[in-house]
Amino acid sequence: MLAAFINAFKVPDLRRKIFFTVVVIALFRLGSHIPVPGVDFEAAKRLAESASGILGLINLFSGGALAQMAVFALGIMPYITSSIIMQLLTVVIPKLEQWQKEGETGTKKITQWTRYLTVGLALLQSTGLAFLFHRGGFRDAQNQPIDLIPNFTPGRVALIVITLTAGTALIMWLGELITQKGIGNGMSILIFVSIVSALPAQGGNIYAALGTAGFAFVVFLGLVIIVGIVIVEQGQRRIPVNYAKRVVGRRMMGGQSTYIPLKVNSAGVIPIIFASSVLYFPVLLGTIIPWDPLKNFVDNHLANPSSPWYITLYALMIIFFAYFYTAITFNPLDIADNMKKYGGFVPGIRPGRPTAEHLDSILTRITLPGSLFLASIAILPSIFFAITGVQDFPFAGTSILITVGVALETMKQLESQLLMRHYEGFLK
Repeated sequence: MLAAFINAFKVPDLRRKIFFTVVVIALFRLGSHIPVPGVDFEAAKRLAESASGILGLINLFSGGALAQMAVFALGIMPYITSSIIMQLLTVVIPKLEQWQKEGETGTKKITQWTRYLTVGLALLQSTGLAFLFHRGGFRDAQNQPIDLIPNFTPGRVALIVITLTAGTALIMWLGELITQKGIGNGMSILIFVSIVSALPAQGGNIYAALGTAGFAFVVFLGLVIIVGIVIVEQGQRRIPVNYAKRVVGRRMMGGQSTYIPLKVNSAGVIPIIFASSVLYFPVLLGTIIPWDPLKNFVDNHLANPSSPWYITLYALMIIFFAYFYTAITFNPLDIADNMKKYGGFVPGIRPGRPTAEHLDSILTRITLPGSLFLASIAILPSIFFAITGVQDFPFAGTSILITVGVALETMKQLESQLLMRHYEGFLK
């Protein structure tokens, strides 16, 4: 693997792409530490030390910029949310479905509308964050109230909202630059960098709280979790497909065998993001609606990562959204119709609707262990916090799922480019 990494720098074009990606990452990390005007920096530091639960998860995606109220505080979340919304609307709105079938031209139109939606969501989220951080009821480790915007005037709020929205637009541009001129998917790389940047601090907190033996156990557990994630992410059920021979003109076509790969975790990390967004909604309601019973319930159960309510609801919603997203993105009926059109069939299964029902049955069965694994990894930090009282658990949850997934995809892309140039790949 080390030789393959060295070979990647021997190819001028590949070396240029890697260096370009590193420069963009450096700019992204710089923006994560430049504070927004009008924010109490000392209060932001206290909030960063006590961020947990849903706030901690969103802070994770921004690389710690959210709790510090930096220019890139919103991170890549508005773009992820808008991409998911556009993907869901593609199934509902015929015009978007038509664009999706137009190839590159339609993809450009959908991407442009995704950008517009990202800016709109950034405006809404930055406005909500301004009010949330002013009167959200956050407390530091000493249980003292935290107010990040003590001078709460319309002009200052407008300046904060514009700055955060511009930061989100800049992140979106940087991500697209990496995709076009660098290595890997730009948005995934930026999320990967945000998560990895927090690992040293989280590891230091665990070492200080649990000592050498406890830290060694956590590292060992992390390695086991990484191996499990790789196995599940790469796991798939291959459905054999045979194509009948047919004569087209003077040529004999078909007569070959292939397979349909059905992934165990075809939804990826999307169910966790959906579940986090749903759990974050009552937290916002609790800060906006001045009703003490609602606020107390939210604070004690839905915003507390060690609460049994939080853990149970989080796990159930991840399982639900895993099935929901898989059902939206994978249409067995379309696949069965395409197979029938080109003379393909699953051995022992009639073409058409019986094939679609067969694929749907298999997908339903293999999605269950994938969703259970996803939920167990996601709630592991909450269980760890409930048992030990240590908030940071760097080797589990959404962070490690995204980190491993992005690392695998980027390695595969580098591998394909090395093999094109007759070098040995990473995964030989």
